[in-house]
Amino acid sequence: MRVTFTANGRRVEADDVWEGESLLFVLRERLGLPGSKNACEQGECGSCTVYLDGEPVCSCLVAAGQVQGREVRTVEGLADPETGLDVVQQAFVDAGAVQCGFCTPGLVVQSHDLLRRNPRPSDNDIREALSGNLCRCTGYEMIMDAVRLAAARAGASGEVSR
Repeated sequence: MRVTFTANGRRVEADDVWEGESLLFVLRERLGLPGSKNACEQGECGSCTVYLDGEPVCSCLVAAGQVQGREVRTVEGLADPETGLDVVQQAFVDAGAVQCGFCTPGLVVQSHDLLRRNPRPSDNDIREALSGNLCRCTGYEMIMDAVRLAAARAGASGEVSR
């Protein structure tokens, strides 16, 4: 089957998609958007988190056919081709919260969503928002620092709104 949807602001088509194929597979293997990572394939780790119609989802759990006519935004879609990295992406780099990088795309998308909804999160808000994202490298403190930094920067500029 053919699946047509919007990915990061542009209309895309994926051909020869089989019924059980995941959105994650389509993004990575058919559309060349490797940011979302394939770790658990069970929705347990959060490394494949993307926006689907403005809501974060684990793309490994979404059947590709479910995105027909819908809007998908990946970690790549957070960056602006003109201005560069999103405030959250840059904060993760600046805070050293990237380590091996496998969990980073999902954490960035989830953190972006948190700051869209709550521009001044408490530490408990951050922990709760990121509770579905697993990281084995950082011990989470640098991730917490990155979200705090992004919140401070976004608060000054209002950047996390789209």
